[in-house]
Amino acid sequence: MKKSHRFPRWLPVLILSSLLSVAIVLFATLGQAKPYSNARLSSLSRDSAIHVDGSGVPKPPRLAYLISGTKGDTNRLKRVLQAVYHPWNFYLLHLDLEAPDEERLELAKFVQSEKVFGTFDNVRVVGNANLVTYKGPTMVASTLHAVAILLRQAKEWNWFINLSASDYPLMPQDDILHVLSYLPREFNFIEHTSKIGWKEYQRARPIILDPGLYDTKKSGVFWTKEKRSMPASFKLFTGSAWVVLTRQFLEFCIWGFDNLPRTLLMYYTNFLSSPEGYFHTVICNSKDYQNTTINHDLHYIKWHHPPRQHPMTLRSVHFDAMVASGAPFARKFVKDDRVLDKIDRELLGRSGGRFAPGGWCTGNSFLGRDPCASYGFPEVLKPTVNSRRLEMLLLKVLDPEKFRSSQCK
Repeated sequence: MKKSHRFPRWLPVLILSSLLSVAIVLFATLGQAKPYSNARLSSLSRDSAIHVDGSGVPKPPRLAYLISGTKGDTNRLKRVLQAVYHPWNFYLLHLDLEAPDEERLELAKFVQSEKVFGTFDNVRVVGNANLVTYKGPTMVASTLHAVAILLRQAKEWNWFINLSASDYPLMPQDDILHVLSYLPREFNFIEHTSKIGWKEYQRARPIILDPGLYDTKKSGVFWTKEKRSMPASFKLFTGSAWVVLTRQFLEFCIWGFDNLPRTLLMYYTNFLSSPEGYFHTVICNSKDYQNTTINHDLHYIKWHHPPRQHPMTLRSVHFDAMVASGAPFARKFVKDDRVLDKIDRELLGRSGGRFAPGGWCTGNSFLGRDPCASYGFPEVLKPTVNSRRLEMLLLKVLDPEKFRSSQCK
């Protein structure tokens, strides 16, 4: 009598979760909701085109932001949105499924009530929220869903930036847009390395299951007893979950004209902390995009020594280091910490409940007036002297002696 072969009890769930992750992306693609000289920056990338208008001045790029939060983060999302808002950009706000519908409705009413949002029609709130499980692949699925919405509803943006309610900008959008104007639109800012070290045995070899892919209630991931070998057909990369990625690369991930993104999406469905590896592995295993990477996530993040699972919470004592870094963003912050007020006051020129002013604001601040109460052309930029901090950071990471050697190694 032949011995029957019994499949592990977890295998059907494993297959189901992999297929669901791909289905989420496929569903998303079908549905929803006076500048100073930057000659040094442009000279670093002579082989790539920089977009200029008729006057010879570089045309500002358009940024597409995803700002995410969870239960209790409504006011934090509002604050981050006001701090990074610019009429030239696009914004998608996502409160995950753990947040009650009342919070999501409050956020949507806030967006509807702001006159400037209605005028420029560039802010959306995700109505069909995703369940996001900490450590699981649902964050990747949620990000891809957001990208698909932005590709469908927001036209002609150049870079995608993901932020959370714990992030905050360190300079006005005019400064960021001004400096990025002098960069080729093909660069992807993504911190990455193939030296995964301890992550091989704690993340790559274990097989996890994320209930968030098929359940409606948030819970932790769980592990199977089995382990898997390291992949032979592609090389694993890891890095920061916070990225600034080009529209072209994300179209490659979403529209699927190559099978690599889908293959890796299924692989990372059962990978612990997949947001720290999915985009990194896709881009570094693609011959078309592996030479477009800049090994920096444009964030200031301070880690413990030795590093712990979460970075340090930033306080006023870290303010000078944040400024000196030249990074346009930082994390992570606690709600309404005093250092956020200091950033508003000294770096953004913003007061509570108002937008960070820029060239698009045509009012004045005399007697405490809101300069953004009236506004003009969104493509008019008035960068501050602080934009030089970002320029110096980019000159450092684009140093010809280091730039190529840090790409996908």
